[in-house]
Amino acid sequence: MNGWKAELFGSPARALVTAVLLALLAWAGWHALNWALLQAIFRPDAAACRALEHGACWGVVAEKWRPLLFGRYPFEEQWRPALATALLSITTLLSAWPRSWRWWLAPLWLVVLALTVLLMGGGALGLAHVPTNRWGGLPLTIGLAVVGLALAFPLALALALARRASWWPARLLSAGTIELVRGVPLISVLFMASYLLPLLWPAGWRPDVLLRVLAGLALFVAAYLAEIIRGGLQAVPRGQVDAAMAMGFSRWQVQRHIVLPQALRMVVPALTNNAVGTLKDTSLVTIVGLFELTGALSLALGGDPTWRPFYLEGYLFVALVYWCLCFGLSRYSAWLERRLAADSPNSL
Repeated sequence: MNGWKAELFGSPARALVTAVLLALLAWAGWHALNWALLQAIFRPDAAACRALEHGACWGVVAEKWRPLLFGRYPFEEQWRPALATALLSITTLLSAWPRSWRWWLAPLWLVVLALTVLLMGGGALGLAHVPTNRWGGLPLTIGLAVVGLALAFPLALALALARRASWWPARLLSAGTIELVRGVPLISVLFMASYLLPLLWPAGWRPDVLLRVLAGLALFVAAYLAEIIRGGLQAVPRGQVDAAMAMGFSRWQVQRHIVLPQALRMVVPALTNNAVGTLKDTSLVTIVGLFELTGALSLALGGDPTWRPFYLEGYLFVALVYWCLCFGLSRYSAWLERRLAADSPNSL
């Protein structure tokens, strides 16, 4: 036997272990299927769910889907975060298409971000004002992840280039910033951005907590992205830089046309991994009073004793949402890596 058959059944001991593991897997799979689907209740009937002995109560999702997705946002205005999330998602998908990487993409993002803030916050064009402490749910999760990454990437690029600069003060400042931020956990950065920094600002000037959290998240993500990008920059052969300089290219032209395209192509998997981590890290903002998707679940069920016992189903639903988003990112990364490899001159 060759390959996986030899690994699993190459000897009596291996065959026995494989059979036992397969039996345990089949037993666990059957019980999970029975609990999640066969004996589950999908209608929002709390009495039927409480009477259920063995089975999931997905009715909690059917009953609480709006608080889960939109948090404390006013019920009658929830079309606004839904539209804002759709705008962000469509623009993100458009940005993921390599043919759209043109000069107009940055202005488009500025327009979309302005519309998103207008829709979420209101206060103009007849839209009722909604303070940021009422924002929550899936729109806040996606907004923090997308905007945080959008702000972090140019900062990370600047830090990575500065760390390789010939001017030593730039290298020192960049290295100090990166190592300082990477040396503390994200939860500490969020606490400092939310509670410590306002104590250092002039009296009467207190930026919104969402802006402070977004700045802290962007800085934290940028520190890790900078090291990823620096690794890609170091992987570009020095001979290509010397050849471009000999042909009369300026340093900026060398970085823009020779080094950065190759460096970013090589670190696509690492960048995607960081994006997935950032998306999941947004759940930490609950500790500073912003109720994103995970925090919205606590709000939706914590104050309702009728549905409070069904936290497990709620968390599984939230986990499914996160998994779908992260799986989509990983599939896009694999597609983009193949696309860039096919377009690379080295593939010819």
